[in-house]
Amino acid sequence: MPLSAEIKKEIFDKLKSALQKQSPPMIVSKNTENNFELLGNKEVAYGSKKQIVQGMYFSSVVAHKDMVSFHFFPLYMKRELFAPLIPTMLKYLKGKSCFNIKKPEQINEQELNTLLTTGVEAWKKFGYMN
Repeated sequence: MPLSAEIKKEIFDKLKSALQKQSPPMIVSKNTENNFELLGNKEVAYGSKKQIVQGMYFSSVVAHKDMVSFHFFPLYMKRELFAPLIPTMLKYLKGKSCFNIKKPEQINEQELNTLLTTGVEAWKKFGYMN
């Protein structure tokens, strides 16, 4: 069932606002009405060919017809580090690093902020940020 435009915007704006607090030091690579994306602030070699990319993908928010997706790549890389920080939000995790949010109350802002702050520190430790 499609979300109303108001609910979708409320969810998207709440998640986007949390991500925006991480920039700087993160780099905003996409900022549209339905998509907001952050990268690390250091060029890194990526993939099997070790191609140099502007920054390692960190997180994004994407509005869809029936949900808003919050992608958090550090969770994919080090689940054991992040999963204990977000017991409430884990219910909405689909796959390895994507949260599908359909109601504003599904966002636990304290867990979200802790997750993002810890993710930034991890990105520094992994060498994806200065």
